[in-house]
Amino acid sequence: MDAVVRNLLNGISYGMVLFLAGAGMSIVMGVMGITNLAHGALYMVGGYVGWTIAIHYGLSFWLGVLLGGFVSGLCGLIIERGFLRHLYKQPNEQVLLTFGFVYILTNLCIWIWGGRHRMQFTSRSLSGLWDIFGLPYPIARIVIILIGLAVGVVLWWLQDRTRMGAIVRAGMDDKEMTKGLGINLERVSMFVFFLAAFIAGIAGVIGAQLMGVHSVLGFDILLLALVVVIVGGMGSIQGSLLGGVLIGLIDTFGKSLFPQMAMFTMYFAMIVILIVKPSGLLGRKV
Repeated sequence: MDAVVRNLLNGISYGMVLFLAGAGMSIVMGVMGITNLAHGALYMVGGYVGWTIAIHYGLSFWLGVLLGGFVSGLCGLIIERGFLRHLYKQPNEQVLLTFGFVYILTNLCIWIWGGRHRMQFTSRSLSGLWDIFGLPYPIARIVIILIGLAVGVVLWWLQDRTRMGAIVRAGMDDKEMTKGLGINLERVSMFVFFLAAFIAGIAGVIGAQLMGVHSVLGFDILLLALVVVIVGGMGSIQGSLLGGVLIGLIDTFGKSLFPQMAMFTMYFAMIVILIVKPSGLLGRKV
């Protein structure tokens, strides 16, 4: 029974990292119609910045989280303002450009931080264990779950309960009509892209508590984020949360129960969901 509970908590905490990694990509694809393959690289940049602040300089882990998010948001804003805003409704060019930025950001990270793998790191206040129904469990993983839930609630509130969220949803459904109402959708899109990159950077530092930071993380996270978007549905915060947790649980229990098939369990689940519901579990029908 302890093993089941531990795997359940591990799956949820890992799923929250996947949610944080995939939520921004889902919003950008839904709102702006942009396939940003550099999203995983922005996650990696945030992780490296967080490591520099928290470990290299020995400052606060939470300062590393904020600065990691800010630097990734700034990089994302440069990509969007400098390049992607000229490529709206050009999906092939978007894919080629953003995939090129994966290599650019990866090589910049290798140039700045080297190719050595940085091990998991966290705050000293999160390094202990907490007793959950008699089961000692890492505080860091519990905090990851709480942060994921908090970010999910805030994003849901922004998308469904605010004027900005109404504009975002309108832009998803009909960009031309939204612009015709006098709304500066370009400014909204710029904010959304920065927010998505900011969340990716935060996820890079939060996720480093489980996976560390390394130079191929941009490619690894890109695949996982795409799986979350496909399973949960494009443009849906609730879908990204459900998809992230579901994939996290499937991957964790798959590694525990079917170690020989561990590499394929999440992709098999993705294929099944694509066959049953191509728009994703909670995807918005545009």
